[in-house]
Amino acid sequence: MALRLGDTAPNFKAKTSMGDIDLYEYLGNSWGVLFSHPADYTPVCTTELGKTAHLKDEFEKRNVKALAVSVDSLEKHEGWIKDINETQNTTVNFPIIADSNREVATLYDMIHPNASVTATVRSLFIIGPDKAVKLMITYPASTGRNFVEVLRVIDSLQLTAKHSVATPADWKQGEDVIVVPAVSTEDAIKKFPKGLNIIKPYLRYTPQPE
Repeated sequence: MALRLGDTAPNFKAKTSMGDIDLYEYLGNSWGVLFSHPADYTPVCTTELGKTAHLKDEFEKRNVKALAVSVDSLEKHEGWIKDINETQNTTVNFPIIADSNREVATLYDMIHPNASVTATVRSLFIIGPDKAVKLMITYPASTGRNFVEVLRVIDSLQLTAKHSVATPADWKQGEDVIVVPAVSTEDAIKKFPKGLNIIKPYLRYTPQPE
């Protein structure tokens, strides 16, 4: 059965480029970004893994751990990581799972027969500290993932998990947010001392709470 938003992210044990891991133990109380690659030595994925390594400080600032999946062997991973480090001017500093038996790919519904019978599609999952799936995005092989968007979504998820707010279209860290409909205007005035901008009874903005 396909995963849906809000489902518990399936746990698994796997061999990775940084040793054996248990997903839940690896994440601990952190957020997680789990993303798949069709195979090693693929050009778009090489740039993505390099970008993830470059963003180490941004992920750590948000208490996020990255974890990649590829269906190739650890031996192939080692060679590919050298290429990534060389071509992307970085050091890969997160685990890459060797999913040769496609256990993780199957658990996370990463194989779409209409795209490829054997190779994983390029899916990305954000997993919360409660181990629930918070976001799922699937990209075509020709389009590199937008990691600015991944960080933006993490910022939104972490903010809205703490406060009774939602984030509007194109929202970025520091911009006004929307008060959720479940909070009455009377309660919102008390809850958000920075003030309300009431456009419509259902559309009420307030400065970002944090």
